[in-house]
Formats: sequence, C-alpha cells, structure tokens
Amino acid sequence: MIVCRDVDFAYPGGAPVLSGFSLELPPGKVCAIMGASGGGKTTVLRLLSGQQRATRGEVRVFDQDVAQLDEKGLRTLRRRMGMLFQLGALFTDLSVFDNVAFPLREHTQLPETMVRDITLMKLHAVGLRGARDLMPAGISGGMARRVALARAVALDPELMMYDEPFAGLDPIALGTTARLIRELNDALGMTSVLVSHDVDETFRIADWVVVLAGGAVAAQGTPQQLRASDDPLLRQFLGAHAQGPVPFHYPAPSLWQDFGLADHGHHA
Repeated sequence: MIVCRDVDFAYPGGAPVLSGFSLELPPGKVCAIMGASGGGKTTVLRLLSGQQRATRGEVRVFDQDVAQLDEKGLRTLRRRMGMLFQLGALFTDLSVFDNVAFPLREHTQLPETMVRDITLMKLHAVGLRGARDLMPAGISGGMARRVALARAVALDPELMMYDEPFAGLDPIALGTTARLIRELNDALGMTSVLVSHDVDETFRIADWVVVLAGGAVAAQGTPQQLRASDDPLLRQFLGAHAQGPVPFHYPAPSLWQDFGLADHGHHA
C-alpha cells in the first residue's frame, strides 16, 4: 500500500527533516507514526498525499510514484484518500450536514437523495446524525473532530490519514475518537496512517507503530514489541523522560559564542 525508499526532504531554507527515510506499511492495518515534535511525522503525510515532493528517493502509494504524477494524476490519487487535519478544518459557514456532504457533491454525480442518505449514514457512524443541522460554531471541539472524520470517510477512501487526531480533546472525546478510527478502519476495510503523540491511546488501537528520530525510522513493530524493547530512545519516548537520546535543545551555537563570551572563558 505504502512504500518509501531512501527519502530525503527539507523545507526551503531549513534543516533536513527526513534523511534516508524508508518505510513499508501493510494494507488493512492501523499504522501509527510517532516521534518527537519536528521529527517529520506530518511531513510524511504531506509526501504521501503529494502536497510535498521528496528531494531524493521514492514515495509510492497504491503502487504509483507520487512525485511523477501530474495535477490530474494527483487528484485521482487523492480521491482514494481521506485526510483528517489536526484541527478538523470544517467549513465554518456550512452546517454539519453540508460539511459531510461537501465531498460527495464536489466529486460525484450522485443524486441529492443518495447524497442525503450517505451523509446521514456517515454522521450516524460517528454518533452525530442528530447534530446534522448545527453549525460548527455550535458544537464542541470533540464533536467537530468527529464531523471532520465523517467528512473524511464520505467517499469510502482506501487510505485514511490522521494528523494528530487526539490533540486538544478531553479524555472522553479522545477515547471516542480512537475507537472510531479503529472501527471505521475495520468496517470499511481501509488502511489508516495515524500521526500522534498520544502513546497510550495510539498503542491501544494501532497494529503497527513506527517511531521517527533523526529524520529516519528509529524503531518499528507492534505496540507489544516496542513496549518490550530496551532501546534507550524508545524508553525515553514511551516513558516521557526529559533526558535521553532525543535532545531538548534545537541545534545552536554554544551559549558562550551566542553571548559573545567565547574569549573570556567560563569565568566571565
């Protein structure tokens, strides 16, 4: 389903984000990509969807080289994908119903009666059929995330991508969202790629977990395999320890250099 081979990537003017990044993800599974902030997790989603192109290496989705696709090819590829953005990204001037119906109206020629039925089915799947007439401003953050999820699966995608789906949710909404991701994956026969910092909830629903560090895959395996590992980086990450292989400070000149004290020694 997804193959990345020896991928390098950097944003213009920035340090390398991915370096020698390689990955294969199996179909039909919930696969999580984890790691420290700024480690390239969201960048991987952008490369898979063609929003960004690798500086070097190959990114293949559905056995197509994403970087070689033209605009029409990318649109066709994206029709087979769903994306849940970090903050939901609902259209604020459309009702809950019209938000979910939007991709159906935009990308299909279905009659409105069928659009209505599919929209209500998707809202029912996330428990919000009764909220169809509400506006985004009138619902909670957790409900907005579920509406966005219903919209993302409106076209029954084969590949579903989630960018920090648990961020900012209360414990009940978080647990509900996690359960929905797992249930929708299995019910619709999708492959799901999930970027998250939430170790406990992610490990509860993921079949396969990939941990990024230094722009590449530092570790991968089942949640059980990773929890049993004595790798220092994994121990730091899973245990939320401040000290370990992943530094707190972004690379910088020494304090002595930055404050003009380099010539005075450590006694200045």
